[in-house]
Amino acid sequence: MVSVKQMVCAAAAVVLMAGAAHAEEGFPFGTEMTLEALPQPGSKRIPNIEIGDNGEVVLELWCKGGKGQFSVAGNTVIFVPGQIQDRSCPPAKAQADDDLVAALASVETWKRQGDFLTLIGPKPLRFRTNGN
Repeated sequence: MVSVKQMVCAAAAVVLMAGAAHAEEGFPFGTEMTLEALPQPGSKRIPNIEIGDNGEVVLELWCKGGKGQFSVAGNTVIFVPGQIQDRSCPPAKAQADDDLVAALASVETWKRQGDFLTLIGPKPLRFRTNGN
């Protein structure tokens, strides 16, 4: 006969294993994510990326927007920026957008922990999965 204590321990083990498996998920294709960053002065907008099922990316930056492409093999990732729309941005926001696109283009590896994706390169970028 199984005791209540054994059932509780077994249930706790299942929950812990599920949490560990969740932390080691694959690259978040088909996901919209927001950069962990503060908004620019005078704005509430924070950059986000929408990653398609085949790695295609729609970027909404602090002011500019555009497209790009992720290519992933194992823990290696390459981001190739596409056409970026200027949208008549103020100089400070335009520079911040250009810096973010350059940082994305320089990422080399990635790591995912639950709802967080960290793109690792000279300037690590951390994104959080957007909730429904």
